[in-house]
Amino acid sequence: MPSGDHDEVPRNKAILLLSVGHACVDVYQGAVAALVPFFVAERAYTYAAASGIVLAASLLSSVAQPLFGVLTDRWAMPWLLPLSTLLGGLGIALSGLGGSYALTLVFVAVSGVGVAAYHPESARVARVASKGSHTAMGWFSLGGNLGFAVAPLMVAGVMAAGGLRLTPLFAVPALVGSVLCLLVVRLLDGTSGTGSRKSVAVVGADDKASFVKLSLAVVCRSIVFIGLSTFISFYTRQRTGGGTAAGTAALCVLYLGGAVGTVLGGNLANRWDRVTVVRGAYLMTVAAVAGIVFAPGPLIYLFVALTSAGLYIPFSLQVTLGQDYLPSRVGTASGITLGLTVSIGGLVSPVIGSVADATSLQTALAPLIAMPALAWLLFRTLPEPVAPKPAAPEAEPGPEPEPAPAFAPAPEAGLLQQTADASGAEPSPARRNPR
Repeated sequence: MPSGDHDEVPRNKAILLLSVGHACVDVYQGAVAALVPFFVAERAYTYAAASGIVLAASLLSSVAQPLFGVLTDRWAMPWLLPLSTLLGGLGIALSGLGGSYALTLVFVAVSGVGVAAYHPESARVARVASKGSHTAMGWFSLGGNLGFAVAPLMVAGVMAAGGLRLTPLFAVPALVGSVLCLLVVRLLDGTSGTGSRKSVAVVGADDKASFVKLSLAVVCRSIVFIGLSTFISFYTRQRTGGGTAAGTAALCVLYLGGAVGTVLGGNLANRWDRVTVVRGAYLMTVAAVAGIVFAPGPLIYLFVALTSAGLYIPFSLQVTLGQDYLPSRVGTASGITLGLTVSIGGLVSPVIGSVADATSLQTALAPLIAMPALAWLLFRTLPEPVAPKPAAPEAEPGPEPEPAPAFAPAPEAGLLQQTADASGAEPSPARRNPR
C-alpha cells in the first residue's frame, strides 16, 4: 500500500471518531433549547425566565470559548477533549434535579463551560487530521449538527418516561463521547509519536479587519439560530394549532436540516470559493426566515427546513475562513467562530422572550429577518483568503547535503505536534482557476 494511502486510513478514522464525539458534545447544546418547553410546563416559567436558561448556557460559554482558544494557540491540549465532554454532560444531567431556578442556571452554565472548552481544541485537531480539507471539516461539523438534531428526540423520550427527574440519563452521551475522544488522541499520537507543544511557523499575515467582519456575521447567524431554537417549538404550536409533538418536530427539522446544509456547504466550496457560497446561503436565509414568521399553518415546516440549510451551509466554511484570516492564531479563531455560532445568540434570547411576553411571538421573531441580511452585507466586503503554508525549516549548519531523489517522500510531523495553522486549507477552485 502506498504510504499516502496508509496515512489516509488513520486520518479518515480520526475524522469519523471526531465527528461522532462532536455529536456527543453538541447534543447538550441542542438539549438546552429542547428542555425549555418542559421547564415551562413543569415549573410554569415565563418566556423571559425560560430564555434565561438559554442565556445561562451561553453567557459563560461565549466568554470562556475564546480564552480556551488562546490557550490552544500556545499549547496542544488533546486531554481537554474527554474532560470537557464529561463536563458538558454533567451540567445537563443535573439540570432537572430540584426545583430551584438558580441551581438550574448554575448547572446549565457548567455545561456551557464544558462545551466552550471542547470546541477550540477539537477544531484544531480536526483541521490537522483533515489536512485543511473543506469537505473533511464539513464532516466534522456534521457530527455536531447531528447532535443538535438528536437532542429534541432524546429530550422528548426521557421527558415522556418520567419528566425532569430523569435528566441524569443525559450523562450517557458524555460517557460515550469521552471514550471516543481518548481513542482519537491515541490514534493521532500513534501516527507519528508523542505530543509536543512546539508550534510550527506559518507563512501568511493575519487579516484582522476581515476576521472582525467575519465574526460580526457569525454573531448575526447566531442570533437567528438561537432565537429560533428557543422559540420555534412554541411558535409552531401557535401557527399550526398542534401540541408538543408539532413543536418538537419543528425543532428537529431546524437541527436536522443543518446536517444537509453542512455537507452541502463543504461540497459547494470545492466548486466555488467559500465567500461566494456563504453570501448565497445568507441571501436565501433572509426569505426563509420571513417565511417562518409569516407563513400560515403547516407551511412553516418548509421554511424551517430552508432556514436550517441556509444557516448551516456557512457553518464549517466560517470556521476555516476564520482560521485562514488568522493563520497565527488558529485556536483563537476557532474559539470565536465556532463558539459565537452557538453562544452570542443566547445573550439576545431573553430580549426576544421579554418582547414576546409584552406583545406576541410573531412580533418578537420578526426582527430576526434582518440578521441574515446584515450577515450578507458583511460578506459582500470579505475577500477569499489565501491558505497559509508551513514555513520551511531552517537549515542546520554542516556539510552540504546530497541532492534528494526526485520521488523521495517528505517526512511528516506528528499530528498532535502540529497546530492547525500548519496543515493549510486546500485551495478553492476560485484560487486554482482565477477568472
